[in-house]
Amino acid sequence: MGETRVAISLDQTVLRQVDSLVRRRVFPNRSRIIQQAVVEKLARMERCRLAIECAKLNPKHEQALAEEGLSGEVREWPEY
Repeated sequence: MGETRVAISLDQTVLRQVDSLVRRRVFPNRSRIIQQAVVEKLARMERCRLAIECAKLNPKHEQALAEEGLSGEVREWPEY
């Protein structure tokens, strides 16, 4: 997938921190550090969304469904 150029505005303090990391060669350039930060933030948001959805599940109900499904499958297993 190709890259697209975008313009953003940053607080001066944040920009100084970004530039410091680039100077210390933690990242090769501003674009890389900002790209990495966005990727990590999106991943955290996705994990958070998944955790929120999982928290909505009723563990006892999910266990009952799992056991019900498994018991049907066990009957179908061949005997050796």
